[in-house]
Amino acid sequence: MSNLFDESTLAAVEAQLADTDKLLRENYPGDSGARQPVHTVYVPGDRFTGELAAQWGANALTAAGGAAGLRELATRLGYAQPEKLGALVAAKLEGEPIEDLRLDFEDGYGNRPDAEEDAHALAAADSVSAAVAAGQAPACIGIRFKCFEAPTRARGIRTLDLFISRLVANGELPAGLRLTLPKVSTVAQVQAMVFLAEKLEANHGLDAGRIRFEVQVETPQAIIAADGTHPVAQLIHAGRGRVSSLHYGTYDYSASLSVAAAYQSMEHPVADFAKDVMQVAVAGTGVELSDGSTNIIPAGDPENVAAAWALHARLVRRHLERGIYQGWDMHANHLPTRYLATFAFFREGLTAAATRLRNYVHQIDSTIMDEPATARALARYIHRGLSCGAVSVEEVQELAQISAAELEAIALNRTHA
Repeated sequence: MSNLFDESTLAAVEAQLADTDKLLRENYPGDSGARQPVHTVYVPGDRFTGELAAQWGANALTAAGGAAGLRELATRLGYAQPEKLGALVAAKLEGEPIEDLRLDFEDGYGNRPDAEEDAHALAAADSVSAAVAAGQAPACIGIRFKCFEAPTRARGIRTLDLFISRLVANGELPAGLRLTLPKVSTVAQVQAMVFLAEKLEANHGLDAGRIRFEVQVETPQAIIAADGTHPVAQLIHAGRGRVSSLHYGTYDYSASLSVAAAYQSMEHPVADFAKDVMQVAVAGTGVELSDGSTNIIPAGDPENVAAAWALHARLVRRHLERGIYQGWDMHANHLPTRYLATFAFFREGLTAAATRLRNYVHQIDSTIMDEPATARALARYIHRGLSCGAVSVEEVQELAQISAAELEAIALNRTHA
């Protein structure tokens, strides 16, 4: 028996890899297990009321023609189980039509006198606090303030300060608070946001790290910098645990690359390249990734509505298949196809995924030999379907023969099953 690799050899290797261990532990902690919303809805910062989510749901349900209309739409889109999908999506639109809402003080709000934006920022905080207290607010809610480019920097920082300070004065920050920093071009802009978050926490007696934020990738400089590096990867780690998500900005990014307006789309090759880089950047970090939006609205004559719904459903399915589980919705009429496409994605693969997971967990012989990493992917897929309401706990228990707790443990790599 060889004694070449003795304890001193192992100690030397441990010392050599100490920095690697620290890097992986601190920068790539993996999925936190927090629920990721399937979409983000944006509305102008002065338009929010506690009734907005319910109104969007009611408008979406009316536009689709109720559960029966949703069933017919599911059939036209070629989805399996159209009756089941119609009923599930109708219930979703009645119970939780918006999972994530952003009150927009950037492009969707425009440039207004300072006194007017000050008043709207404070009123937005009051409305959010009231909606949270009344149980009317979406699970995730917050604001998008103006970017940190020189012309809008001071205004964006002031709106952020007013909004957060007023929320704290009203009682506390919402558990699902989301803040969006748009048009990020450099790592320094993220570092500036970290500095501001630290000052807000210190001033208001908040726990360190309480204020996190999303980074909106809308400029090519965030993907490839002048020195050839990828700032979008660097800024996640420069955020020191505060960057919660990367969001792709379809139209600003496309326009910055001279893509003609008629061809600006979530599926343009320039969009796919940017999102591929973003997807690699977030891998293992616990940072979420969101696709952008389509500006084609299902409204007007029936032919336009049908075409826009078909387009939106295809785009939603496309990013889901590519491992991007969130996107933006710009209009209430986008909600029917957001949920139909999302629910169909998770339901159509449920039986196969649950069966493979059952076979893996219970060591049942089958024609597929899955490894631990694949088992985690199967569990994460099912877990996401549960989180948004596409599938039920009872269905998972019956098909996979494991509990919801066991499913989550495998999905988050907290078990050696």
